[in-house]
Amino acid sequence: MTAPLLAHATDYGRMYARSTTEQFSVPSITTVIGQQAHSLDGWFSYMGASSLAADPELPALLGSPAKIRQAVNKASKAAEAYRDQAAARGDRVHNYCEQVALRALGRPHRMQECRDELASHGEQAFAARFDEWWELYRVEPLAPEITVWNKTVGYAGTLDLVARINGRICLIDYKTKGTTRDGTVKALDDKVVMQLVAGMKAEESLVDPVAGEWEPWKFGQNPMLLAVAIGETEVRPQRANPDVLKHHWWKFCALRRVWEMSADVTAAGQALMPVPPPSFVSPSVESASLVPAGAGAGDSGSSLHSTKLA
Repeated sequence: MTAPLLAHATDYGRMYARSTTEQFSVPSITTVIGQQAHSLDGWFSYMGASSLAADPELPALLGSPAKIRQAVNKASKAAEAYRDQAAARGDRVHNYCEQVALRALGRPHRMQECRDELASHGEQAFAARFDEWWELYRVEPLAPEITVWNKTVGYAGTLDLVARINGRICLIDYKTKGTTRDGTVKALDDKVVMQLVAGMKAEESLVDPVAGEWEPWKFGQNPMLLAVAIGETEVRPQRANPDVLKHHWWKFCALRRVWEMSADVTAAGQALMPVPPPSFVSPSVESASLVPAGAGAGDSGSSLHSTKLA
């Protein structure tokens, strides 16, 4: 994931500010979508077990419980390491894609530098496949890495690219994907539709991040929403089904509310507090002391007294 200038990492997830001199105020599109429950327990377990089984030092460790514990601890972090490596690779691919668009627009770019960086990590095939797709689809870039804002719902985000393809305005989100055993790019997750429709529903787009200048969003009227999976063997674009967009939008708005309530709960303070044991009246206290003040010896009626919690 790239890091737009107005985005900030916070305790409430990634959030956006209106300018470089203002405080962040709304969550990012991806932070909102991240409120959706999903479990990776099975994947984490598999990655840990696979890492341990593939450790070349494993046979030499079997006679040492201490070294076995060290190997297990290392394997337990395998999923996090893989995730971080995949995120870094995604950043490198996204950076290259952005530079290709900047070059096509005649603006300053670092395309060759980014391509060389991919090559230094053995990832040049991603750039080659992307170049093929770019030429085949005759992509005409309009706005790469454009930050958008929705005041009504309260969120912001950065779109990878707004472009014209075959005369149609397209909002594009790139996803760097691995390759399956049959040599095809791995499938995209349906939640990318939520990401794209949230971009389409923006109300403003950024003009100047330092001055905090924004303008009305001009690409939200019936664009084509494209999720583009970029792999080493192919690039596969997929269009969001127009018939389901409203449902994904409603779900996004519901998740935005979930984020807000979660933030309110976090800001409210400590949820659980310690409870000290109760202090009881000592049994040695004379029973007379339990008689209500003003009660005479001749008073009739039952006196029901019990010890009280302090």
